[in-house]
Amino acid sequence: MLWQEEINIAQWGAPFLKILVILVAALVIAKIGKGFITKIVKTFIQKGIKKETKISKERMATLTGVFNSFFNWIVWIIAILTILPELGINIAPLLASIGVAGLALSIGARSLIQDYLSGICILLEDQYRIGEKIEIEGKIGEVKDLNLRRTLLLDPKEKKLYFIPNGIIKTVANFSRLSEKL
Repeated sequence: MLWQEEINIAQWGAPFLKILVILVAALVIAKIGKGFITKIVKTFIQKGIKKETKISKERMATLTGVFNSFFNWIVWIIAILTILPELGINIAPLLASIGVAGLALSIGARSLIQDYLSGICILLEDQYRIGEKIEIEGKIGEVKDLNLRRTLLLDPKEKKLYFIPNGIIKTVANFSRLSEKL
């Protein structure tokens, strides 16, 4: 009975070691990627501004967080998909199911995906910021909040708070930047 336990330990030792290497590699890649992404975002933001301000620091923090989160998700999904075969799990049916589910989800959540992609463009292009007076789709007001999915616009005259999905925004007029040189 003791020799059978030794065989089981030897049998599971190699996959365990591979799994450990995969996890350590994922941690290292995630850590290196975080520094790399931070450096790239900082470089791009500094190219577009003359001097560093509180707003540019906030913008850098927002963009860095978004890109780091996306990168970490990719790293850990790849790590998990690499570990599963080491545990004896066939990932081919899993990948096929994920593909079909992804296709169905993308068709069903098209407007949500469009909102997020538009939000990324708004942030990257720095079209407007919190506190600025803008016009979106005929609504004029102050930007109270901005995230990847939607923009909150306060119209003080009508005393209304508009929740505008970023995906429907086609044209933005930014009144707060009229004095900036273009």
